[in-house]
Amino acid sequence: MTIQDRIAGIYADGWSRIVATMIRFTGGDWNLAEECAQDAFAQALRKWPADGVPDQPLAWLTTTARRRAIDLIRREALEAAKLPEVAMTEPAPYPDDGDIPDERLELMFTCCHPALNLEAQVALILRCLAGLSTAEIARAFLLPEKTMGQRLFRAKQRIRNAGIPFRVPPVHLLPERLPAVLHVLYLLFNEGYTDPAKARLCAEAIRVARVLAALMPDEPEALGLLALMVLHDARRAARRDPAGDPVTLTDQDRTLWDRPSIDEGAALCERALRRGRAGPFQVQAAIAACHATAPTAAETDWAQIVALYDHLARLEPSPVVELNRAVAVSMASGPAEALPLVVALSETGRLDDYHLLHATLADLLRRTGRHAEAVESYRRALALAPTEAERRFLAARLP
Repeated sequence: MTIQDRIAGIYADGWSRIVATMIRFTGGDWNLAEECAQDAFAQALRKWPADGVPDQPLAWLTTTARRRAIDLIRREALEAAKLPEVAMTEPAPYPDDGDIPDERLELMFTCCHPALNLEAQVALILRCLAGLSTAEIARAFLLPEKTMGQRLFRAKQRIRNAGIPFRVPPVHLLPERLPAVLHVLYLLFNEGYTDPAKARLCAEAIRVARVLAALMPDEPEALGLLALMVLHDARRAARRDPAGDPVTLTDQDRTLWDRPSIDEGAALCERALRRGRAGPFQVQAAIAACHATAPTAAETDWAQIVALYDHLARLEPSPVVELNRAVAVSMASGPAEALPLVVALSETGRLDDYHLLHATLADLLRRTGRHAEAVESYRRALALAPTEAERRFLAARLP
């Protein structure tokens, strides 16, 4: 393993801790915290190949980031006051007084301050604590990168200008912050699920979700999210062919599915639904369970899946839910029934830059014999597909 590989691994595991420490250290200045953390890793890339990796690399990186912050804060203060340079000492470390038994989960709850809207909370955590790029976050929200960058900037400014503290909330305030934490975990999982190179994110999301479900046993949505991720992850081995190209759910080799994980996920879903407070993650888990427990693709209960999507649309309406429901309708009642639904959704323009909308439309057009129109939609999907593997998959389906 090269030094660069080791630094990449340390970045994956330690970025959130360093940034969180620096946010506290700088009094809530998110931009300065990120800048200092990035500078610390840049110094590691310069120095460690010659000096070797320190015995405590996270401590080295945190200390380096703190020194950089002190230097920048001192310069800014001196420029503002036009004073000669004086020595500055580091403040004492921020106290660790949380009741949450996992550092990463603690940091997520800390960031989910109710003064920010849900989207801002989720985006900030993904950017600062998970280390995702602005482009990756924008893709998760189906937004242009520029728009997401502006929203992240405004959220950070709001935290700084309003003096919102970066502090672990007491246990009785955790439920109001739970929705944002659940969304973050699922977006992290999806980032790893769609990109095999980031598979570690799936494992980490599931690990933290297990801690969360144990911490908040009376919250069925926490259990529902865990069930959903476990059920999806159980199909990982069958989702791509040897070349790395996607394999549709219908065509997947079900002998490769992880049956113990499917059993666990289905049981978790049932436990959550028995609480009688079905939320969006529980309904999605029920849909995943319908797929995962069907002995064959032909035996999938598509009528039940359509009904579950109907319920999901009432709980959490969105164009993506509409699109997925249309796919289920096409399987339950045929492509002719689903095509008008996707055409209507396409005409709204809400998913115009989402490659799966155009891929779904192309598939329905092909299945109804409208091949010329299908080619046009496939080409649009190809232009928007985010990975080479997805482009190869779509190109192979061109009529």
